[in-house]
Parts: sequence; C-alpha cells; structure tokens
Amino acid sequence: MVKLTKIYTRGGDKGETSLSDGSRQPKYAPRIEAYGTIDEANATYGMARLYTRGIYDDMLFRIQNDLFDAGADVSTPFASVNPEYELRIIAAQVTRLEQEIDQMNADLSPLNSFVLPGGSEASAYLHLSRTIVRRAERLLVQVAETEAINPIVIHYLNRLSDHAFVMSRTLNNNGADDVLWVPGANR
Repeated sequence: MVKLTKIYTRGGDKGETSLSDGSRQPKYAPRIEAYGTIDEANATYGMARLYTRGIYDDMLFRIQNDLFDAGADVSTPFASVNPEYELRIIAAQVTRLEQEIDQMNADLSPLNSFVLPGGSEASAYLHLSRTIVRRAERLLVQVAETEAINPIVIHYLNRLSDHAFVMSRTLNNNGADDVLWVPGANR
C-alpha cells in the first residue's frame, strides 16, 4: 500500500527523479517522459468521466487504475532486485480491453471515413485520451530500444488507444453523431 505523508521532498529540485528501485534519472529521460505521459493520459480519462457518469464509468475507473499500474510498471526497471514488489501489467488486462472493444464495436456501423475528434464532450475527451495514449506508446517503444521494459505495457497501451476510439464512437450515439472527415472539403 502506498502511504504519502509528505508531498514535497525536494529530491527533484536538481532536475532528477527517482525510479521505484531508488535509482535516479534526469526528468527528461525517455522512461520518465513515458510514464509522465501515461499519467497525462490518466488525467484525460478523469475528464472524460465527468461526462460519462453511469455510462462506462466502472470501465473508465478501472482503466484509470490500470494506467497507474502501467506508470508503476514503467517506473520500475525490468531487472529489479525485488520482483515481489514489482507491479506489472499482465496479459489478462490486455485481453479484457480486447473483449470490451469487441462488445462495444458489435453495435457500431462500419466506418466509411476517418472520424474527426468531437461529437459529445465525452467522445472529445476520449479522443484526447487516445492521442495521449498513442504518444505514451511511442515513447515507451523508444525506451524499449535501449532499456528492458515489460513488453505487455506496450500491448496494453496499443489496445487502450483502440478502446478509447471505439468507446468514443459508442458515446456518439453508437457512431450516428460521429464527425467524419471529408477529404478535400475545404479546397
């Protein structure tokens, strides 16, 4: 269990931050940027929940918890010396997202164009979440080129962006209120 007794520590005043194992990295390091972006995505899910109370709220709340798990996973070096304290994203979390995507997508009509972010407030925030999750995924792939990371986190983020897209369509009246791209419409 996490216990926060002091909010400021002054430990980062010189531009470094601690990973879960106590090692220090510059605040601009790719790993720090990746889990910071996961945190940013989590905040946008909280904003989307303001407009989805009762509709998908349990699902979105679970995703917010999963995103904290993902941040903890990324902030813990993969070859940590205390594996019993590691919090890792697991394949079952990816599978759950896939099942939910399939359930939500079953009632949606196929797309004939790309969807522009918008429609309802909830949908717009989920599109924002989707793009931030994609950025976190790109950053984590970059980290994986030089550091060992849990590859399932990348799978999770990849699926989560798809999940946000499909949920945004369902919240747009099952796609009926989607705003569609019209190629070349303003030439």
